[in-house]
Amino acid sequence: MTDQQRSQAEEPEVRPEAEAPSVDVEVEAQAQARGEAEPKVEAEAEAAAGGEAVDGAAAELAALQREFEALHDRHLRLAAEFDNYRKRIERERAELWTRAQADLVKRLLEVLDDLQRVSAFDAESATAQSLLEGAQLVEKKMRHVLESGGLEPIEAQGEYFNPETMEAVTTAPTELPEEDDLVVQVFQKGYRFKGHLIRPARVQVKKHGL
Repeated sequence: MTDQQRSQAEEPEVRPEAEAPSVDVEVEAQAQARGEAEPKVEAEAEAAAGGEAVDGAAAELAALQREFEALHDRHLRLAAEFDNYRKRIERERAELWTRAQADLVKRLLEVLDDLQRVSAFDAESATAQSLLEGAQLVEKKMRHVLESGGLEPIEAQGEYFNPETMEAVTTAPTELPEEDDLVVQVFQKGYRFKGHLIRPARVQVKKHGL
C-alpha cells in the first residue's frame, strides 16, 4: 500500500449532512393543516348559525302564538258585545212597537166610548136621525184616529184602474174608448199604512168593447 493510499484510508469518512426540508414542503404542510382546520371551523360556524336560526324561529312562533291568542280574545269580546247590542236593539224595537200600539189603542178607547154611548140610546126615545148622527160622529172620530196613526185611504172612485192598489171584482161595458178601465163603483175601500198597501180597493171597472 502506498503512502497515499494509507493516508486516504486513515482519514475519517465525511458523511453528507441531512438535507433540510425545503420551503415548498413546509408551505404544503401548513396549507394541509389549514385545509384540515377550515372545514372544522366552517362546521362549527354552520352549527352556531343553525342554532341561532332555530332560536329565532321559536321566538317568532311564540310571538305569533301570543298575537293569535290576543286576536282570538278580541274576537270573542267583539262577538259578545255585538250579541248584546243585537239583543238590546231587538228589545228596544219590541218595546217601541208595544208603546206605539198602546198609544193607538189608547186613542181608539175614546171611539169605543162613543160607540158604547150610541148603543146605550133608549130605543123608545132615540130617533133614527139621532142614531145616524151619532154613528157618523163615531166613524169620523175613528177615521181621524187611524189616519193620524199612519192610515191612508186609497181614492179609487172615478180613477183609472191601478192593479197595484185596486182589485177588479166586476166589469161594466162602455161605448166610449176613453172610459176603458175607469172605476165606476167601489165595493170596499182600500188602505195604505205609512206607504205600505194593507188592503186593495175592490172595484168595478168599465171595459170598452164588451
